[in-house]
Amino acid sequence: RTVRDAALLLTAMAGSDPSDPATVEADQRKKDYAANLTGDALKGMRLGVPRDRIGDNPALKAGFEAALDVLRKQGAEIVDIADTRKGLDGLGEAEFEVLMVELKADLNAYLAETPPSVKARTLEQVIAFNKAEPAELRWFGQELFDLAQSKKGLDDPAYLEALAKSKRMAGPEGIDRLLRENKVDLLVSPTTGVAWKTDLVNGDQYSGPSASALPAIAGYPHLTVPMGAIEGLPLGISFIGTAWDDERVLQAGYDYEQASKARVEPAFKPSIEAALP
Repeated sequence: RTVRDAALLLTAMAGSDPSDPATVEADQRKKDYAANLTGDALKGMRLGVPRDRIGDNPALKAGFEAALDVLRKQGAEIVDIADTRKGLDGLGEAEFEVLMVELKADLNAYLAETPPSVKARTLEQVIAFNKAEPAELRWFGQELFDLAQSKKGLDDPAYLEALAKSKRMAGPEGIDRLLRENKVDLLVSPTTGVAWKTDLVNGDQYSGPSASALPAIAGYPHLTVPMGAIEGLPLGISFIGTAWDDERVLQAGYDYEQASKARVEPAFKPSIEAALP
């Protein structure tokens, strides 16, 4: 529910895992992430705002501008960034190739270690099960499963090239470049658009840009903090940093949280219409 909760959880979870190469450095980077949440980290901090990732919703934009005012009052300097997409052509395609290859490899590895009662032990067997028991296929296709199954594996040169490209473009040429060129400590933006309805005819109907893509692909820290609500639907503000900058991301988010008190208790209405006045 709070940034301190997130810091406590990260402190408990952080560390190297022999089965996860991305965590090789984690043991030497471990610290108590909740120890230095003091409320004054934003003083003198430069925060970059990707103006091309805010979207067009007037209420969301107004909420975000109010959040920026809170950050300014806490001593942060706001630096507008006009174009965050420069040099990122082809990132989406590379990332999707990685997603498909790793879906097959990781699902196969996971299913191989499940209890004997689990009969489908590979992605291929999952696809076959869905065809034999097609209840869910009435509503959900498995085209992505089929595409993932067609991939060759983690040693395929096409995958390795896409992986390297994704990491490079999202990290050094993405977040790191934006931080460096604009001389800012962190990036801040709305986490995503206003929550949308999902239905069985149209599926997801995304309502705005998302802040999660670059940090997710790069493996960099990304914290989202409540930023208020629109008609009962929650809004979030994202704090994004470079690799291993988790502590500063948490400190900035904590300062904003304490100053804004913007979290709205969820009402868990059966529908958005029930939440309206």
